[in-house]
Amino acid sequence: MTSTRTGDPAAPGEADPRRWWGLVVIALAQLMVVLDATIVNIALPSAQRDLDMSDGNRQWVITAYTLAFGGLLLLGGRVSDLVGRKRTFVIGLVGFAAASAIGGAAANSMMLFGARALQGVFAAVLAPSALSLLTTTFTDPRERGKAFGIYGALAGSGSAIGFIVGGVLTEYLNWRWCLYVNVPVAVVAVIGALVLLHDRPGHAGARLDVPGVVLGCGGLVALVYGFSEAQPRGWTDALVLALFALALVLLAAFVWWQTRAPMPLLPLHIIRNRDRAGCFLTMMLAVIGMFGLFLFMTYYLQVILGYSPVRTGLAFLPMTVAIVVGSTQIAARLLPRVSPRTLMVPGMLLASGGMVILTQMTVRSEYVSEILPALLLMGLGMGLTFMPVFSTATAGVAPRDSGVTSATVNTSQQVGGSIGTALLNTIATSTSASWITAHLTDPSQRELVVREGIVHGYTVAIWVAAGVMLLAGLVAGLMVTAKAPGHGTPADRPVPEPVA
Repeated sequence: MTSTRTGDPAAPGEADPRRWWGLVVIALAQLMVVLDATIVNIALPSAQRDLDMSDGNRQWVITAYTLAFGGLLLLGGRVSDLVGRKRTFVIGLVGFAAASAIGGAAANSMMLFGARALQGVFAAVLAPSALSLLTTTFTDPRERGKAFGIYGALAGSGSAIGFIVGGVLTEYLNWRWCLYVNVPVAVVAVIGALVLLHDRPGHAGARLDVPGVVLGCGGLVALVYGFSEAQPRGWTDALVLALFALALVLLAAFVWWQTRAPMPLLPLHIIRNRDRAGCFLTMMLAVIGMFGLFLFMTYYLQVILGYSPVRTGLAFLPMTVAIVVGSTQIAARLLPRVSPRTLMVPGMLLASGGMVILTQMTVRSEYVSEILPALLLMGLGMGLTFMPVFSTATAGVAPRDSGVTSATVNTSQQVGGSIGTALLNTIATSTSASWITAHLTDPSQRELVVREGIVHGYTVAIWVAAGVMLLAGLVAGLMVTAKAPGHGTPADRPVPEPVA
């Protein structure tokens, strides 16, 4: 016999009248976590000069965050299920703000690296609890569509917003404010969470799967670290190969253990579900392509076209607007009436088409006529894809598993970002080097040839990203077979929690 607990704010018919203000709080927290992956990118040259970082060590400003975030997400998701989502949400906000303040006040590079790692730890707690709070707060299909439309828009545009905010703060204040800015945002979010958000208590009798934590989180850390080191060291480097081998062994042992653990860290029925697995894979492939765009366009606009940090950030603004429109005005309105893949497949086709347009760019491309159309298509495609991915991946999950399911969605994003950054950057740099070597016949033309070679490397990597996005569309079309949420099928409604 099953029953939905009375007093559960997520239960049908007991919707909190302040839930939309609660969504604002959740959205603030999610935006802070997502944009922090990119906000320091534009500030990195200034921070490197200020703290006297070497070229070899500067990557740790980015890597320390992504390693801790990507590696600990599963643990953060399960902790939120065990001790309560609202509680872990507030803890994550407070910790993230404190780590940001430490990073902003960093007196040397090691202090900054440590602060960024600490940010990643608390982000791994914050992100899954935010998404699971959203999942359990909005259960009506129509309201759920609107809420996930906003969430999907932030997830897709947060990185681009990070470039804009980072450019403005770096140019008009200094790089430290790219970290300090999190403190007031977190304070507002904490106050809002305490006043507006509600959640059932955690599962007091449950225990944490310690072997699962060691194997799963260890495997994810090794995997993300391997991809981050593949970029500067090369794919055949001994350390990179050892990290990939370690990740394979640990993750295989993790899957084996999850079939035997009495209280598994990641119940395998979550990823055995065809729709959910299709959403995880679609998300990972889409983010591989998206990170390629952000990585190359940032350098292209600043190094090749000579844009300032602020102008570079503003160049991404139309894409951000397109993501918001695609997610909140198109996908959110259509999802109650159409199946998720009806939005996801065209979304990936549009995004891939935008990438193909970018493959035609040269050292003299015009932004309005050649770059802007591609960014608009990319943004619209991402908006159409991310919203149904988040909504479908978290639909029909028992409340006790909503945190770890949300963490798995975030993990697919982080792993996709790590793969995209390492793989596409390796393709771009190696292709550029080969092209420059083949075409540098006149030393007097060296500067022009180098610039053309760099752009050629970008376009080859962008072709690969376009192919990956087509693959994401194929995966969505073949694997995600869920019906429209408005049809009221059992998979579209949260699964009631068994009463002991």
